[in-house]
Amino acid sequence: MTDVEEKTEILMDHYRSPHNYGKMESPTAELLEYNPVCGDAVQMFVKLKGNMVEDVKFIGRGCSISQGSASMVTDMARGKSVEEIMGITPQHLLNLIGLPLGPSREKCALLPLNTLQKCLARLGRENVKI
Repeated sequence: MTDVEEKTEILMDHYRSPHNYGKMESPTAELLEYNPVCGDAVQMFVKLKGNMVEDVKFIGRGCSISQGSASMVTDMARGKSVEEIMGITPQHLLNLIGLPLGPSREKCALLPLNTLQKCLARLGRENVKI
């Protein structure tokens, strides 16, 4: 199996059997974001304990890249601090996915990370103690 085939299988596994999928009761923060170009949607739910992500879940609809990426992002975020999550770069996520993606597919892959980071940034702007 080539590296691309292996990375594709990992992403498809996250798409077929997403980790952390579902709504959350009483999240600290939640945010729904759309990609208007393709119609993908991701809603993130985050529960913080102090400054750490105690739990994170998502629901959404869209292509295998956006939904598989959402599963990967939630796995990556659990147990991390808000600062660590805010420091995750788009390139880090694209490297984790490890597949050659064109510009429009990159937007699909980055939608979950952007949603999570906007959700956490909004907490700071609302002066919620995190």
